[in-house]
Amino acid sequence: MRVALDVSAVPERPAGAGRYVVELARRLPGGADEVTLVARRGDAARWRAWSPASRVVTPVPAARPLRLAYEAVALGRGSAARGADVWHGPHYTMPRTGATPCVVTLHDLTFFTNPEWHERAKVQYFRRAIAYAAHHAAVLLSVSAYTARVLDEVLTDHAPVVVAPHGVDLARFDSRGDDDDERVRRAGWPADVPYVAFVGTLEPRKGLDVLLEAFAVLAREDPDVELWIAGQRGWGDSFETLVARHPAAARIRRLGFVDDDLVPVLLRRARVVAYPSRGEGFGLPVLEALACGAIVVTSAETVMAEIGDSAVTLVPVGDATALASALADALALDAQGRAAAGRAARRRAELFTWDASVAQHRRAYAMAVRP
Repeated sequence: MRVALDVSAVPERPAGAGRYVVELARRLPGGADEVTLVARRGDAARWRAWSPASRVVTPVPAARPLRLAYEAVALGRGSAARGADVWHGPHYTMPRTGATPCVVTLHDLTFFTNPEWHERAKVQYFRRAIAYAAHHAAVLLSVSAYTARVLDEVLTDHAPVVVAPHGVDLARFDSRGDDDDERVRRAGWPADVPYVAFVGTLEPRKGLDVLLEAFAVLAREDPDVELWIAGQRGWGDSFETLVARHPAAARIRRLGFVDDDLVPVLLRRARVVAYPSRGEGFGLPVLEALACGAIVVTSAETVMAEIGDSAVTLVPVGDATALASALADALALDAQGRAAAGRAARRRAELFTWDASVAQHRRAYAMAVRP
């Protein structure tokens, strides 16, 4: 199978959907698959490093407006598409010209269900792109059964869907870290502070306002606990304002973007990982935390309940009181309780592998090219 994978939308520091594309590019080549990565101009070096078994071409303009226009009118007629059996758009979009069958990944449908969580311009663009892909792609890939159900509610009469949940690198995200203390010191973090961890992009839908409200309660009751927030800024400035006004602002540690090799350390050492997102397509930080044996508190009636099942503690979306109570319970666990919870978390994470995800992608590609 000759696959052209569009990696042109992946930012310099991949997170969320970008991480998914990187993992797919690393693992898809091999066997009978010949993979061409279609990247932005000047962006070949990192993709060759990430996926040395792939061929890398760089026809896509670097500037976002030009990139989107180029995808729509020219990319499908280019040599990469013409030489492929199937084109994979891993981030909602697909070329609008050309004859190569297309597979498109849908991460979530919140541009339709909760447009207030996104910048207005992106809502308009992605609503059109998703609707077009739903009716013109040969096959749609959904990253969770949850997203597939929402798709049925939002867009009827769409292309066939293959559900391909994300995986987790179980070797890197491990519950054991023999040199964690030294790595923490090298990072400049204190090694002896109990903390609640959050990992994710800083944007309105992540529920950071709820987490900050819950932490105000925790901080009054526990004089030592800190809140460590890792992630790059998305959009919106309410988070900055809330932190500046927080009664325990001195105990909120802003880590910014954390290098990939330090994320497992951060998750392993946390007393509890909080992920109070209002909605996701998958919720990869929850799965990575579980793989590290972390105790996780996240949002009920979201995809995170599907991913975490009984290995996570679920609280109602937006309920800071319930979140504070669940975090306090996790902080109060003794060593035996923490060990048991960590084993259950790891067992749950082991059900999600990138090999299984790639197998589902190959199934989608085969469906797309089948006469």
